[in-house]
Amino acid sequence: MSEMIYYDLKQIAGLAPSLSTQVAREIGRRIVSQIYAPGELVEDEGTLAERYQVSRSVIRDAVKILVGKGLLEVRRGIGTKVRSRTSWGLLDDDVLAWYQSAPPNSDFLRQLMDIRLVFEPKAARWASEVASEDELAQIEAAIERMEAEKGSTEDFVIADALFHRSILRAAHNEFLIAMEGVIFSALLSSIRLTNKDPRDNEGSIPFHREVYEAIAARDGDRAEQVMERLLGDANRRLGGRLQGA
Repeated sequence: MSEMIYYDLKQIAGLAPSLSTQVAREIGRRIVSQIYAPGELVEDEGTLAERYQVSRSVIRDAVKILVGKGLLEVRRGIGTKVRSRTSWGLLDDDVLAWYQSAPPNSDFLRQLMDIRLVFEPKAARWASEVASEDELAQIEAAIERMEAEKGSTEDFVIADALFHRSILRAAHNEFLIAMEGVIFSALLSSIRLTNKDPRDNEGSIPFHREVYEAIAARDGDRAEQVMERLLGDANRRLGGRLQGA
């Protein structure tokens, strides 16, 4: 899945296409892909400037961007070092997007799914209590789009992401809306492993429709339980793929 799909789902343009932000993206991808491991020094300014065919000032600006996202630290007399993952801005949209260009990271994917299992069932319950008719219609429209796009992996996962986003927004909780990036990153990352064959898409649609029907019926208990079952099924399939990888 392309990181640009992530940016499209988040309805943001991503990093502006200046030279420094383009270089920051390239280095950031290398960091999240663990080409540069935590604790490792990246090349000096001159080497990076030559590799990317830009000036040293562009490299300095790119490094500043990555320092701001917690990925790098600059130490006088030592160099520029990759920081521990615990220091990264893991909820930063660019960091989440860059993971889409990186090889699957099993620990990262499992943690994303754990977060989804904590928040999304409650979001479904709250949506059943406070969603407007228009918001219910948006959830249903996302399911219909999933059904229409079941033959295409990329279009299907976009429709799937819109389904989950509609529920988060229908819960009327600003903190849940702030979690959208995590949901999108988890979906886009895991779908690369679990739905490589478009024929696998159709099997998940009834689960999604059952979630919608529970929300529309204002049945919070059922909405929460069905969402747990939906995510549990996705988690099991993901776990199977990771074990076989």
